[in-house]
Amino acid sequence: MDQIDEANYDQTTCNRNTPATGNVIMADIRSVVVLTGAGVSAESGLKTFRDNNGLWENERIEDVATPQAFQRDSRRVQHFYNLRRRKLLDPALKPNPAHLSLADFQENFQGNFSVITQNVDNLHERAGSAGVIHMHGELLKARCIKTGQVFPRTGDILGDSRCVCCGQAGALRPDIVWFGEIPKYMDLIERRLAECDLFISIGTSGTVYPAAGFKQMAAARGAETVELNMQPSPGYSGFDEARYGPASAIVPAYLAELQGRIGGASPGG
Repeated sequence: MDQIDEANYDQTTCNRNTPATGNVIMADIRSVVVLTGAGVSAESGLKTFRDNNGLWENERIEDVATPQAFQRDSRRVQHFYNLRRRKLLDPALKPNPAHLSLADFQENFQGNFSVITQNVDNLHERAGSAGVIHMHGELLKARCIKTGQVFPRTGDILGDSRCVCCGQAGALRPDIVWFGEIPKYMDLIERRLAECDLFISIGTSGTVYPAAGFKQMAAARGAETVELNMQPSPGYSGFDEARYGPASAIVPAYLAELQGRIGGASPGG
């Protein structure tokens, strides 16, 4: 994905609330849930999950991101994720201002703050975010297909790599949720959504379930809902507020404004 030219991008804002309604809601914010997608990591140089021609890093999703693909050709699948894992370990890859401003806001916010991410990288953690919920797993972890045990993994997974828990070769897979598998931590996520006063969706298309339903779940409990994205997401509608532009620009700006609307936080940057 080409780097976004912020200077030539027209940032737009849409606020569907009347000022009175928005102010009353924001004054009572005590719990914030943020959902982040590929659009946040893309500005750090990581490819988005699916680009315009339906491929991910020149591979069809069906060939590298399903349990069936792993059964058919585990070597191909492992090679694909080995390359992605190496990219995460590149010193040149760094969190961008969107990651950093979220971490700063969390550190200073006096209420409950949860980051749920569809991304499998570690850029939120590297920026300083705590307790990140990786619903689609993490590239820097491996899972034993025999026991289900998960543990850190920075090196390649090869056909003869031995699992640290069962000792068998060929028993490891990336700790990634593939298409057709159930995302992680859904009970925890649903509790956080039920309890939040503000739901913020950042850099996600809103087309992949169950994440596509998070906005509706939060809104049904009375939460204020906000979309921050490059463009209106096709899978979402009816946000109370929406802002469009590069995440590295609109996320810090929105959080700075949010500070003044609810108090109790002081995002840096």
